[in-house]
Amino acid sequence: MARRGCLRVLIADDDDDILRMIQVALMDEQYEFIVAHDGTEAVALARSQRPHLILMDIEMPRCDGFEACRTLRADAQLHDVPIIMLTSRTSEKDILRGFADGAYDYITKPFSLMHLRTRVKTWLLRAGHGENETAAQNDDAVPAAGDSAS
Repeated sequence: MARRGCLRVLIADDDDDILRMIQVALMDEQYEFIVAHDGTEAVALARSQRPHLILMDIEMPRCDGFEACRTLRADAQLHDVPIIMLTSRTSEKDILRGFADGAYDYITKPFSLMHLRTRVKTWLLRAGHGENETAAQNDDAVPAAGDSAS
């Protein structure tokens, strides 16, 4: 269900456990999640839902993350949406290919949930979706007890 004013994050991964883990890791940020299970679905959902950021696995059926990334970069409406590759592929060749295909960042699995949250927030800020914009959209938001900058 879409929440008014929320930043949309598209997560593309064929592993439901990873999809759930990412959503749980980012749920405190109150993002709207769009979920795709393969690259073809990710491209279609990106075109129809216009996410603010995309987390993309590489090894997926039908269309892998590399191809999906290239397709999104060629789309005039989506070419500047930050794409973070989130994958088990750790070779230098794959990392360089990810950046060459248009990824803004590359995180390898297994990953730290804190690292993931930080990278997502950083790329959203760089894309012009700052904390002030989110705070203005959620004026009634109150920090949770125990929140800290640790």
